[in-house]
Amino acid sequence: MKTTTLAEIVSEPNPLNVHEIRKPLSKVLGTTDVAINYFELENGESFSGGLHTHHDQEEIFIILEGTATFEIGRSGDETVTVGESEAIRFEPGEYQCGHNHDEETVRAFAIGAPGASHDWDGLETIIYCSSCEEQTGHSVALEGSAFSLTCKECGHEP
Repeated sequence: MKTTTLAEIVSEPNPLNVHEIRKPLSKVLGTTDVAINYFELENGESFSGGLHTHHDQEEIFIILEGTATFEIGRSGDETVTVGESEAIRFEPGEYQCGHNHDEETVRAFAIGAPGASHDWDGLETIIYCSSCEEQTGHSVALEGSAFSLTCKECGHEP
């Protein structure tokens, strides 16, 4: 058994600087089968760097306070608003990106399973490829403290 408090956990923000507060509970608690992160998002911040999917994990967001807006689908054209005391689940392969567009701070837990972290080979983000001249799927790798992206269509690295 292991216990902790949110106050004891050091924040580890996303390398893309899209939020200030992300506390990796699963890392501190030593979980092996589930990933749990606590977030506090101020206006304009997001859970991740952009529209993405985890091909190897389902993901659940539980909003404790505030309202999060999720872009969903491969094009991100559709949005879903999730308010206080509400939750949303994305199955493996579903594209999403959650943001705080309001003045009130969003406090939330993000839970992913299976695994305490996703396999980088299972992560894909949708961004503009200057070589393909359109939005395409990009593989994501974490190199040191920075992300490396590669277009899955043409191999271009922006």
